[in-house]
Amino acid sequence: MSALPLSVPNSWDAITPEWMSSALAEDHPDATVDSVTVVLRDDGTNRRARLGLTYSAGSGPATVFAKAVDPEHADLVELTSGLFHEPRLFNSKIALPLDHPKVYTAIIDEAARDFLMIMEDVVARGADPRDSTRPMSVEQAANGVRGLARMHSQFWGERVASNPELTWLEPFVAFEGMQYAPIHIAHERLGDTVPPQIPALSNTELFVDIWARYIGTLTTTAPTLLHGDPHIGNTYVLPDDEVGFLDWQMARRGNWSLDLGYFMQGALTIEDRRSVERRLLEEYRNALTLPAEELPTAEEIWLRYRASVAHGLAIWMATASGGDAWQSAEISVTLAQRYSTAFVDLETRAALDAIAV
Repeated sequence: MSALPLSVPNSWDAITPEWMSSALAEDHPDATVDSVTVVLRDDGTNRRARLGLTYSAGSGPATVFAKAVDPEHADLVELTSGLFHEPRLFNSKIALPLDHPKVYTAIIDEAARDFLMIMEDVVARGADPRDSTRPMSVEQAANGVRGLARMHSQFWGERVASNPELTWLEPFVAFEGMQYAPIHIAHERLGDTVPPQIPALSNTELFVDIWARYIGTLTTTAPTLLHGDPHIGNTYVLPDDEVGFLDWQMARRGNWSLDLGYFMQGALTIEDRRSVERRLLEEYRNALTLPAEELPTAEEIWLRYRASVAHGLAIWMATASGGDAWQSAEISVTLAQRYSTAFVDLETRAALDAIAV
């Protein structure tokens, strides 16, 4: 069946078999969808659903994952993530050298401030989605680090800046509003489970003097393509322990340290991170396929990794301050504890002071 021009249906129940046949046509041209059923709704900052499919002719996936804009959260997503970065990335057809869900179709309706992506249901090939309550093993985290290194290498420096398919990609810059988070709520939830230096931080110190200052360093070096939001809740582990990355809505260009630090410091337990972070940073550097003149030194990687804790700490203190609206309390508090401890362990303030901006 040939693909037809598609619009964004106004609900999951409005997706017809004919619409889905067209959405799958590029990858499954002989498939005729016979039925579409909503198996699971999982709405958050976006509308999400797992859809079950049957076929009257040909074959295709038994389930797909659908993602679209939630109008109630569109302003927030546009401010912090950008509404259309993820569908634009996959519409570019650029091959990403790490595991991610295959995208069958991505429709953007800028006038309506909406998009719809139909993508692979990675659970169907044995993927195990993770969150902070189910941390990665050291070897799993190492696989994720190597995947990020492969992607960063492919788009390092001029490779991203001059790529005609990525002209829309924005630099990673600080977004407004973080400084207004009611972090006293996070402090109440965390209690004495974090170092005493953390509750001593004021909003201005955390979100301006630390977070915004770190974000400012991301545009002062050779950029690369950033996932932008690779915390453990946006990952999955495959049966062979390979790690995949979900939710590319914060795709940006900037310094590699944001992806590397945000991933490692949240994916591992505090004890594992302390014991293996130096080795994993070496794994990252060894996996970069760059000319010698572009390869960051081991000292630079260590310094910028230490500084990168600023991002995870600010994001998850803000998230833990927001009740259970975006993440459960258990997930938010666990990540806030990991980044808080890393902030003190790695002397992030001193690292920021050592980076010339």
